[in-house]
Amino acid sequence: MNKNTAGRGPIIKEMIITPIAIKDPPLLNAAGLHAPYALRTIVELVTEDGIVGISEIPGNDAINSSLAEAAKIIIGRDVYQFGKLQQALNAHFGTDTSKDRGDAPWDQRKLVHVFSALEVACLDIIGKVVNRPIVDLLGGKMRDAVPFAAYLFFKYEGAGGELGFGKAPNASGWDAARQEAAIDPKGIVAQAKAMCKNYGFQSIKLKGGAFEPELEVDAMFALHKEFGEDMPLRFDPNAIWKPETALKYGKKMVPIVEYLEDPVRGQEEMAKLRKLIKTPLATNMCTTSFDEIPSSIRLGAEDIILSDHHFWGGLKASMELAKLCSTFDRKLSMHSNSHLGISLAAMVHLGAALPEVPYALDTHYPWQSEEVILGGSISFENGAVEVPKGPGLGVELDREALKVLHQQYLDCGLSKRDDQIEMRKVQPGWTFQKVRW
Repeated sequence: MNKNTAGRGPIIKEMIITPIAIKDPPLLNAAGLHAPYALRTIVELVTEDGIVGISEIPGNDAINSSLAEAAKIIIGRDVYQFGKLQQALNAHFGTDTSKDRGDAPWDQRKLVHVFSALEVACLDIIGKVVNRPIVDLLGGKMRDAVPFAAYLFFKYEGAGGELGFGKAPNASGWDAARQEAAIDPKGIVAQAKAMCKNYGFQSIKLKGGAFEPELEVDAMFALHKEFGEDMPLRFDPNAIWKPETALKYGKKMVPIVEYLEDPVRGQEEMAKLRKLIKTPLATNMCTTSFDEIPSSIRLGAEDIILSDHHFWGGLKASMELAKLCSTFDRKLSMHSNSHLGISLAAMVHLGAALPEVPYALDTHYPWQSEEVILGGSISFENGAVEVPKGPGLGVELDREALKVLHQQYLDCGLSKRDDQIEMRKVQPGWTFQKVRW
């Protein structure tokens, strides 16, 4: 072996950043309304010997600009050297802290998104070099398939995309059901039945925070009546409830929910509520970074942390989080946002490597009607996704689809997510409130 190349991994020679837009239905949440398009960014790292690693992250102008800056740092680096890469990125951008997350239900930090994009793409390359799936690079496969939950939303009628609030006339099955309005318990039950029939989900989550608590809790009881005791239910009002509201309805839902996700805002209020109700509390809002772990443990803020490799700093960091959760008697599951198959594949590799998966993971995947990977949409069997068998992520870019979705991004005119602006198109003057009900 040449002494100059011994111990040297593949070297990055090029980074390709492609923003895309995917059709998204008019889904409601505490921050407002989903736009007709959700923004994602596809990252490709190309090595000197032509190996391509891919990743997918939430997209906006700020993140894309940071990725372009990061390209100057990663070019010429060894794909194995994550530690040095992290140090170089921190030196350039500064370290993210929890205060940079923002008030909205989605995470607005930049560096964690950038690093997660680079790490996943590097792991994809390494997997291809050694001919092993990413799950094996994370410690090995603990399960062959990873369970996901049906993720329900209150929503207005419409398919999103160019149809907006209109519907495709020839749609059938779940494709038709996801275009229907769901603004009351009856609509939510119909949505759940259609989604569970199509994907076989064995757990259900309802995103709340859009309507008065009584209506949303009535929807939870309607789901319980329809699906029975054997269907685990969870509810997420995105921290928009006042403490007294959370206590009232949290107690009411004790018999029917497996956990409540972010019923109130902040670790201190979560800790207070946790002492007053029997239901476990989960979060992807009050504890979202490693710097928040000490206060989480001191206060007893939650029982379950919903990780997301896109904003916990990647897949390896998420494995580190799993160890902390085990040490401090927390359960770990997974958060989701509007995404395509590259992100889903990464989530499945992580979910398969975790020591335990006590709760089915979140995914928005059923709400997306487009794909950017070869072979089309990833299939679900009884609500679970089998671990991809190929090397690395086990999925590859569909170049023609990527072109179409990039052009869709250029045409849609969106540069960042803003659910308040979209909501004002329906309710002029509507304003996001951190605590509303």
